[in-house]
Amino acid sequence: MIDSDVYDSLPGERTLMRILVGEADRYEGQLLYEVIVDVLRRRGLAGATVLQCVMGFGARRAIHSLMSDVTALDMPVVIECVDTAERLETVLPELDGMIGGGVITFERAAVITYRPDRERTPKGGIS
Repeated sequence: MIDSDVYDSLPGERTLMRILVGEADRYEGQLLYEVIVDVLRRRGLAGATVLQCVMGFGARRAIHSLMSDVTALDMPVVIECVDTAERLETVLPELDGMIGGGVITFERAAVITYRPDRERTPKGGIS
């Protein structure tokens, strides 16, 4: 569980970790991207988002595209997570043990706002 003071301490210069793996990649029988998101959540990182790609290629140079019936079965997915570099680095050994093929990158990110959804009161003021 994330500490409530993280909501205030996360904005500022942080690090974006970007992980690219195949949509069909598995780890111990589960979809790899789902396992990675669960690891990031359990480790208390600020959040993670999985993005499905339309087209791409990797180290083997094979094009994966929604336009092909064959390669559309294993499209690239991107998992993004923003936190401090130190916190992200602590999870790298675990990720390294799970990812057979793919890439992990770090880049600087300026976090402007980080907070949970606000409770919305319906019009009329009755909740």
